Amino acid sequence: MAKKRTLQSWSVEDSANLYGIREWGADYFDVAPNGDVTVRPIKNKRNINVSIPEIIEGMRERGLGMPVLLRIENILDSQISRLHEAFAKAIKTLGYRGSYRGVFPIKVNQQQQVVEKIAQYGARYHHGLEVGSKAELLAAISQLRDLEACLVCNGYKDEEFIDLGLHARRMGFKCFFVVEMPRELSLILERAKALGVKPLIGVRAKLASKAGGHWTESGGERSTFGLTAAQIIDVVDELRRHDMLDCFQLLHYHLGSQLSNIREIRAAALEASRVYAGLVQEGVTMGYLDLGGGLAVDYDGSRTNFLSSRNYSIDEYCMDVLEAVMSILDETNVPHPNIITESGRATVAYYSLLIFNILDVSRIEYGDEHDIYLDKEALSQEYEIIRNLYEVLTNITIRNLQECYNDAIYYRDEMRQHFLHGKVTLRQRTKAERLFWVIIKRIATERNKMPNPHKNLAEIDNALADIYYGNFSVFQSLPDSWAINQLFPIMPLHRLNEVPTRQAIISDITCDSDGRIDRFIAPHGMKNTLDLHDLKEGEEYYLGVFLVGAYQETLGDLHNLLGDTNVVSVRVDEDGGFEFVREIHGDSVSDILSYVEYDPRRIMEDLRALAEESVRAGRITPSDRYNILQAFEAGIRGYTYFER
Repeated sequence: MAKKRTLQSWSVEDSANLYGIREWGADYFDVAPNGDVTVRPIKNKRNINVSIPEIIEGMRERGLGMPVLLRIENILDSQISRLHEAFAKAIKTLGYRGSYRGVFPIKVNQQQQVVEKIAQYGARYHHGLEVGSKAELLAAISQLRDLEACLVCNGYKDEEFIDLGLHARRMGFKCFFVVEMPRELSLILERAKALGVKPLIGVRAKLASKAGGHWTESGGERSTFGLTAAQIIDVVDELRRHDMLDCFQLLHYHLGSQLSNIREIRAAALEASRVYAGLVQEGVTMGYLDLGGGLAVDYDGSRTNFLSSRNYSIDEYCMDVLEAVMSILDETNVPHPNIITESGRATVAYYSLLIFNILDVSRIEYGDEHDIYLDKEALSQEYEIIRNLYEVLTNITIRNLQECYNDAIYYRDEMRQHFLHGKVTLRQRTKAERLFWVIIKRIATERNKMPNPHKNLAEIDNALADIYYGNFSVFQSLPDSWAINQLFPIMPLHRLNEVPTRQAIISDITCDSDGRIDRFIAPHGMKNTLDLHDLKEGEEYYLGVFLVGAYQETLGDLHNLLGDTNVVSVRVDEDGGFEFVREIHGDSVSDILSYVEYDPRRIMEDLRALAEESVRAGRITPSDRYNILQAFEAGIRGYTYFER
């Protein structure tokens, strides 16, 4: 029998287990004895915990409203360190004779503050950047200060893109052009000759290896970018003809993003190592093997090969890829290359969380069984379907829950059809609906007494779930949740010493039925409701969506003209305090209107003219006009999200 949770028996340990914070939090997040979520961002300093609700209070004192994207700078620093130290440990353990050079793909989070901090924190490890467009290349050059760091140019390249990279090369940057399409090589050679710069050239290989998941088409022989084995040999021959074979120094491949299965990662590394060895045997200089991206984030904490998880640790990832490379190159007597990985998601995901407040709650009003009691005489006067529903209610037992559930749905649907055809009144339909929900509530109560309830009854939780309305936009801040059903950890940020008594789904404030979240991580998979607390009168209730640092800011759109949220960057001090290091105010209504080609000044001119016309028509007074225009002006300057 399921144990009933009570306020007296509930503890913060129960909350930590319920939301899985210690499984997906990568040791960065925890729950304090007072029920607050805390952040522990400094590597090897577990005693330093900062309350996120205290950070929120600091935001409020500074006049920053919800929603807010909170960035914890130390986590970015720690993640870069973790990756490089894990590779350093694996290199030492295995006796690998190359070095590791990480690069961050700017496409994962292109915000200037993020790229700047990655360049800053990564400088001690020679951590570089990867770009795929002219805009990204210029941004990367402006932020990199370490000339030992790699600057990898992927994507389709025109003459200007190549010239920009060659200028960077002349300035001393280790800038690699990765040939993605066969005809790019001739353009690179032509522009290098024209500018008198010796280029660093790489090739992206189309491997036969593929990985599962959302991005499976990134790899394999039919992937969009990359060269086949025959085309790679053509590159070798072309460079040899130009006496520039020493420029060919890098082999690159990309299996996909969020690679959950280490076996697929290892298989690709083995195949790429064969190609690399073959190039060296062809007389190519080489020196760098770029394994691309794919290092996954364990969003659900299950450590499985599920799409939102990974079945390996960072240490295992480093050991496995190095072992794979060594096994091939040692066999062929080829020197070990310097390893590059383009780990973007794993670098920035933990660094940011979305914080929003709950504005309202919608609940199923199923009433109380006593309120709908009918004696025999009253029951005999009711419509037949109401009598049938009442009979279902009075005959519920733990043995016939599925049968009663099926009957209740059948009679409810029948009543709706009768109402549609004018056979019953609105009041009669309402009575049937209330009976239906009382039945469902009773079935849910009885089901919770069963040790192994039938799986078909699981959807009852969805039917009874509250709707908690959050002050945010899924489309702006969590686009992957909507577009590809990405699971992000979501939980209350406080009151975790209280038992959560409500089952809920989350809706945003857009006027779109897709603007909701109804898939949540669970200890043993996924569930369709989230355990939340009742709202308290006069108190804000804050939820956090974690691990949103990768892709979400760049992919967000302007659905309902809800713009970028406020952004706050915090750095935790060695003494356990914290400081606000940067605040970026979210889009105003004026900002958003200008993005979609409205001129806010013209809008105000039109509003003034309309208000004056209303004065002339006698609909409002001149003083009314003043107050109305003041409201319009304040509105156009205001935050696009809900303001208390």
